[in-house]
Amino acid sequence: MIIAFAVAPVVLVTLLIGLRGVAAMRTTSDFLVASRRVSPLLNSAAVSGEYLSAASFLGVAGLVVKDGIGSLWYPVGFTAGYIAMLVLVAAPMRRSGALTVPDFAEARLASPALRRVTAVVILVIGGLYLVPQFRTAGLVLSAVSNSPYWVGVVVAGAGVAITLALGGMRAATYVQAFQFVLKLVLFIVPAVWLLIQVGPQVRDEAVHPVEFTRFDHDTRVVFRVGTTLTIPEPTTVHIGAAERTVDGSWDVPQGSTVVFPKGAHVPEVTGEARPGGTGWERPLLDLQGAGHPLLGTWALVVALALGTMGLPHVIMRFHTSPDGRAARRTAALTVGLLSVFYLFPGIYGVLGRVLVPQLYLSGATDIAVVALPAQVDAGWPGSTFTALLTAGAFAAFLATSLGLVLVVSGAISYDLLPGGLGQLRFTVVAASAAVVLLALQAIRLDAGVLVTWGFTVAASTFCPLLVLGIWWSRLTVAGAMTGVLVGLFASSGAIAGTLLGLPVTGWLAILVAQPAPWSVPLAFTTMIAVSLRGRPPSWARTAMLRLHLNEDRLETPADRLRALREATRTSETRT
Repeated sequence: MIIAFAVAPVVLVTLLIGLRGVAAMRTTSDFLVASRRVSPLLNSAAVSGEYLSAASFLGVAGLVVKDGIGSLWYPVGFTAGYIAMLVLVAAPMRRSGALTVPDFAEARLASPALRRVTAVVILVIGGLYLVPQFRTAGLVLSAVSNSPYWVGVVVAGAGVAITLALGGMRAATYVQAFQFVLKLVLFIVPAVWLLIQVGPQVRDEAVHPVEFTRFDHDTRVVFRVGTTLTIPEPTTVHIGAAERTVDGSWDVPQGSTVVFPKGAHVPEVTGEARPGGTGWERPLLDLQGAGHPLLGTWALVVALALGTMGLPHVIMRFHTSPDGRAARRTAALTVGLLSVFYLFPGIYGVLGRVLVPQLYLSGATDIAVVALPAQVDAGWPGSTFTALLTAGAFAAFLATSLGLVLVVSGAISYDLLPGGLGQLRFTVVAASAAVVLLALQAIRLDAGVLVTWGFTVAASTFCPLLVLGIWWSRLTVAGAMTGVLVGLFASSGAIAGTLLGLPVTGWLAILVAQPAPWSVPLAFTTMIAVSLRGRPPSWARTAMLRLHLNEDRLETPADRLRALREATRTSETRT
């Protein structure tokens, strides 16, 4: 029923809007940047729809349930990044005339090799960002409809592939703007209903957290992945129709449905603290349980704020603006729209800690948002709001995935293996299929963690490249290439170490799990140091001037060319 009344309409409307882009798509520019004719208001709604991913719609609330109030620094970082982008990147990037980040890299430094390297970075960022979208789609659909995990993954992948193959960026723009409005409504209305419905006692418990130590009712937990629990006392549980007494360490098999009796001690999960425990209400984030919450919080905010500047699907969106002023207005409007949305994840998080804390046992706190209505009302109102939130969640998966698959396909078919419109369409389908296969193996990983790692790689590679490429005329090809590679290997190496369980503790564990505080300065320093040992090309100042020319005074292409020549001649005279 949920699939029919919640997911199917969202996917169907997405496909119908995608058809609208078919007639207007004749060139690569149409496919990638909608011929640069998107107004600031429509573009800001599309950017917001694209940016509000599974990590925003579901992941933040899930992290609050599991890790506490400090997780609300995630939306702070998500939104703050647009202020830096507004000041440093938005307008100059649009004036560059580039279609993609690799396109900008080659236009600025005339290096096909740098273009290929940045295209590879896009594939890494795209993979880290796309996998959690499809993974959470599978989790949500399986939670609300009891369908297999793979069904939601495949539905999300098919919807994205078909929409983009039909309509490209123009279709994606309309879809994402529509889905932003849809997500905003379907996130706010259920939140208000939940606050009214739960009553004063639950609201009081939400703001006065108590550690989740005993089940207050018979509690059903679905373990979609195998988990090791530590049972503090002998407990009789029901596994399907069978009854079993467990004690000590217990390896719960994948796919098990376990009912814990009322009054039983809550098991411990290796490496996880129980929701509501000591420090849960602290307004800082203790990454890796390392005991350095201030460092952990700063590490996260640095990654998110600087990573936003380097996200390739967001950067590409500014190229759809008619000019630099429109790009700047788009960034400013986006800050306002995102700020409205991010007022509400905390509500779902604190209510989830009271009503569905058991989700932490199975590592499924990402679905807390869609699990809440049924806990409050078992009748048709609860089912209705579950359906609405599921529809909003799928809108989040699709909107973000559209932009990401588009930039990944552009990196392959426009930067690495240049081809025409037909090849772009084929690459969209192939890229979607590849991400589906990866997502099927990623059920154990948190969406918020994976997305944050995508930001980290972007902050360590594209942020230095864009900031120095736009604002420093002495940047050289060797400096840019070395800095991007150093940032890529530093950030991805630390991420690999975390996945492999590198045995580090304390502040070092934080800097391995979230390397942005050192990988970003390392990339900047490398770019500057290597560039200072070389000499920038003779036309570097001309390239810089193009990024900063005042467009308001340029009425025609001939005027633009004349102004560029005069500015170049003036700079050469001064030199």
